[in-house]
Amino acid sequence: MRIAHLHDWNLSPSAAVALQRELAPQLISDLTLDFDRLNTIAGIDVSVRGKASRAAVVVMSYPQLEVIETARAIGETAFPYIPGLLAFREGPVILEALRNLGCEPDAFLFDGMGQIHPRKMGIAAHLGLWLGRPTIGCGKTRYIGDYAEPGKAKGSRSLLTHRGAQLGVVLRTRSNVKPVFVSVGHLADNDSAVRLTLDATTRYRLPEPIRAAHNLARLSPGND
Repeated sequence: MRIAHLHDWNLSPSAAVALQRELAPQLISDLTLDFDRLNTIAGIDVSVRGKASRAAVVVMSYPQLEVIETARAIGETAFPYIPGLLAFREGPVILEALRNLGCEPDAFLFDGMGQIHPRKMGIAAHLGLWLGRPTIGCGKTRYIGDYAEPGKAKGSRSLLTHRGAQLGVVLRTRSNVKPVFVSVGHLADNDSAVRLTLDATTRYRLPEPIRAAHNLARLSPGND
């Protein structure tokens, strides 16, 4: 897969924050996805074990959700864990895994945040600028923002706001199960993010591409 190179990753935390502020105005979050032309979606997750980070990408057909291709990469966990700077910890190994793909997915679902972030630069947003494709974040826990609890039925949702701005949606993907936190990364809008998340979710709380990537990232090398 072809990927643009926007910047180096070996930055200090203060320089990383400054870069996020510089990049954030480039994000586009008001585009409705053309679902009739959407054929493939990729799920992305990372497993960190000690000093090693393992990234996995699983590409599925849309809307059938059949696996088309998978890719993995292992790299050193060079950046410390700092809330708000996850892209600098996991971004390099994710990009390495994506470069191993033979196909070019139409959209990407990340296990993490999009614009639900103090500087709107969660990992799905940040890497969306590298990929130049629609990216969406789907997180399991609240990071920032205020919201009312959505209804108990699948598809119920409520707005998540921070300092007066809507950053994402709290979405019930299964009835009577904890909601997920969905937000645009780049090149989509919140309604499209919600629809794609629901379309990609079957029996479980998380979308199938993310679940598959989660499981693949945790496999030991050679145990595909």
